[in-house]
Amino acid sequence: MPRTSLFLISFIIALAAEFPAFSQERQPVDPLQYADLADLAVQAPVIARITVNKAIKVDPERSIGAPTGTRRFYIIGATNALIRGRGGIADTIRYIIDIPMDARGRTPKLKKREMIVFGRRVPGRPGEIQLVAGDAQIAWTPARASRIRDIVKEVVAQDSPPPIKRIGNAFHVPGTIIGEGETQIFLESESGQPVSITILSRAGQKKRWAVSLSEIVDEAARAPIRNSLLWYRLACFLPRDLPEEALNGTNPTDSNRARLDYRMVIQDLGNCPRSRRPINSN
Repeated sequence: MPRTSLFLISFIIALAAEFPAFSQERQPVDPLQYADLADLAVQAPVIARITVNKAIKVDPERSIGAPTGTRRFYIIGATNALIRGRGGIADTIRYIIDIPMDARGRTPKLKKREMIVFGRRVPGRPGEIQLVAGDAQIAWTPARASRIRDIVKEVVAQDSPPPIKRIGNAFHVPGTIIGEGETQIFLESESGQPVSITILSRAGQKKRWAVSLSEIVDEAARAPIRNSLLWYRLACFLPRDLPEEALNGTNPTDSNRARLDYRMVIQDLGNCPRSRRPINSN
């Protein structure tokens, strides 16, 4: 083989190794964020992967309550896997869903598609579920299924972080050295389980904060990892600023330190991106 051809082949191999995009097909980015999936998963006692066997159009006169621009379908699907659901689920699953229409009044084909559905059992009707939201049917992908399973594992765990209702009270205690101190913020949860945030300031050190899920503040506690259930409970539902009523009884200087520490926590948690309208969840 001529030396020029050998050089060209070597160059192409090296280029592919340096820039994988030339040799690998780029994976599409999932529009559904962690919070989108968590909103659905925490509300749904039943989560299943199904294949749609039938998508039966419901007559408009029988589609009472269907949002404008949608068409109602009665779905009959085969259960492929149960992701969440105490007591199991039937081999065939049925539910109603309103599908948005495009500009031409058409809806996407559903038959034979694999979906993940989030619902509640209908009392007295085995195999029927009611979706927890109008869009609680999403296309199945391995990545989505894996992320949902991880969320469900945290939701059903014994030490699962509870939904947060509001901030109870907060205070700052200054240290013996200027610049040192500790801020504690107590959160009220729906289950009554204690939840608190502690922010420590030490001279010459970066501020450190942690979350405790018990009455005793655990010194080994850490800040939550992004895209975890504890992160979701905080980042997606805490107010951006510390409520004034949480600081009752504290002097202005300590109140200001507590506000600044709380803002640091919110900044560290980061935003909570969503691509769908959240349902009432936490």
